[in-house]
Parts: sequence; C-alpha cells; structure tokens
Amino acid sequence: MRADRLVATLLLMQARGRVTARQLADELEISVATARRDLEALSAAGVPVYPQPGRGGGWSLLGDGRTDLSGFTASEARALFLLLGPRAGESASAASALRKVMRALPPTFRADAEAAADAVVVEAGGWGAPASTPGAVHALQLAVVERRLVGFSYAAWGREPVDRVVRPLGLVDKAGRWYLVADTDRGLRSYRVDRMTDVEAREDRFEPPAGFDLDAAWTTLAAEIEQTRARTTATVLVDPAVEDEFRGWVGQTEVMGVADDGRAIVRVAGQTDLVLARRLAAWGARTEVVDPPAVRRLLATLGAALTSRYGDTDASSGADDASGYAPGDA
Repeated sequence: MRADRLVATLLLMQARGRVTARQLADELEISVATARRDLEALSAAGVPVYPQPGRGGGWSLLGDGRTDLSGFTASEARALFLLLGPRAGESASAASALRKVMRALPPTFRADAEAAADAVVVEAGGWGAPASTPGAVHALQLAVVERRLVGFSYAAWGREPVDRVVRPLGLVDKAGRWYLVADTDRGLRSYRVDRMTDVEAREDRFEPPAGFDLDAAWTTLAAEIEQTRARTTATVLVDPAVEDEFRGWVGQTEVMGVADDGRAIVRVAGQTDLVLARRLAAWGARTEVVDPPAVRRLLATLGAALTSRYGDTDASSGADDASGYAPGDA
C-alpha cells in the first residue's frame, strides 16, 4: 500500500466525516477493493476508522479526530506512523504530508510518533521466499517505540532454541520477511522474527545508542548476513534464453561476462557446495557448472541417484525430454 494514498484517505475522511469505499475510490482513482483494503488497514492499525453499515452508511473517523488531528490519542498516533512511516519515502508528497501530520499532533505525542516513524525499514528484494507477517511484529514495534527490553526464545538455523533478552532498536521488512535489529551485550545483532517464540516486552526500559540510525545499522548487518550466506561460490555457464529466470530462481548471482559460445558466465553464491548443487540441479542442460569440481561431483551424484530412481519410468508418459528442463517450463 502507498503511504501517500493512506494519508490522503485519512485527510479526506477528516474533511467529509464519512465516506464510502466507492466515493474514496472515485476520489483517489483506485479500485473499490483497494479503497476498502486501505480503510481496513487503517482500522487494523489502531487508527479510529470504523465502518457503519446500512443505508447512508460508510466509513467514519470517530472522535475529535474527525476535525483535528490533535484529537488522536498517543496509541493512535503511534499506530498511524508505524503503518505509514516506513513507506513515506515512496514519494515526496507522502513525506511532506506525513510531516504536516506530525506538526498537527500534540507535543506530548510527537516524540512517540517520531520514534514509530523510524522503527521500521522496508527493503525490496529478499533472501528466499517471502513469509507471512509473524504475529510478534506488532508487539516488537511497540517495544521499539516504548524502548522496552524484549525477551524471547530464538532458534537459529540448525540449532536448538536459546532464551535471549535484547534491547530492540528497529524492525526491517525485507520483501515480506521480518528482522529485528537489537542491541545486545555483544553489539548489534539481527534476528528473524519468524524464528522467535514466546516474545514478551519487559517493564525495564533502555536508551538506544547515541546517534543510532536504523538504516545504517541494517546496511551493516545485511552485509554480514550476505557473507554468511555466501561461504562458497560456483561458476556457471547459463543459456541466455533462461538467464533472467535462472538468476531470479537461484538468487545470489553475479554476471561475470559472456563465454565464446554466447552463454552467460554467472557466479552463484551459497552456504555450502551441497546447497549450490541442489539449487543448480533443476536446470539440466540449460546450465553447465565450470567450477568448483566439488559441485560438479555433487551434481553427478544427484543425477545418478535420480536416474537410479526414475530411469525406468515409462517413456510413453508424455513427459518432455528433461535435458532441456528449467523450473519455469513447468
């Protein structure tokens, strides 16, 4: 959802008091379904927007907020800026609108609203498939804004869960996968929220490190994550007809040049040789691993195992020749 559109929705409701999804759609030149989703998003975030069914009904901004943003409560202001703040960078008009809303808030609420606006970073491009938003995200957002210690159990990949208590500094939405950035006794750390259980905000409060900037901290942590995810690499020749699809499916790729036969020379990174071999096995004759020998041997082993299991499959089944198969062909 766009931040500028949600701000426009809110300001339009202030001006009119009550609107229908159809009126909102016509005013903002969006679909009725989109208008309804925006209204529901504002309501779910804690902004006092409520539907009124029946003839002459619609959606209303209740309370003093109908005519003056200073009528917002502290929790409503936090909810609004948690929802819009990370997305204000999508356009200059959205950022300008958000600043005007900020100035309209009572001074006692402004600090919390500013903290909420800086509590989340939204980043395009992900590591792996996007995940649904974990239920702990809302509780963590509030802990960030209120600067409360957070306790949770965390299961890193391939390890047993460990209880931790950290100072939450911000959240990152990386293409649908959420990460908590936290201050610990060992320095800044990031935690995947979908691997956290028993999340609980403590009564104890803390002060963030002087000059802390969430964007800068995430840039540093993300680079460290990339390094841990790229412990080994393979050089692969890729059929140019599937190059874009290959890079999108496999991920962590870098084009190094073009071979004499026209195939793209692509470097693929992964955690282990076996992980790389498994990711590359599906591409059949569309790719050729040049290096390292370990990945070539693993591919041969995987191919032999598949041939042993499926080699006697009835050829009349209608399946195409797998030698040219690529995942997107299915």
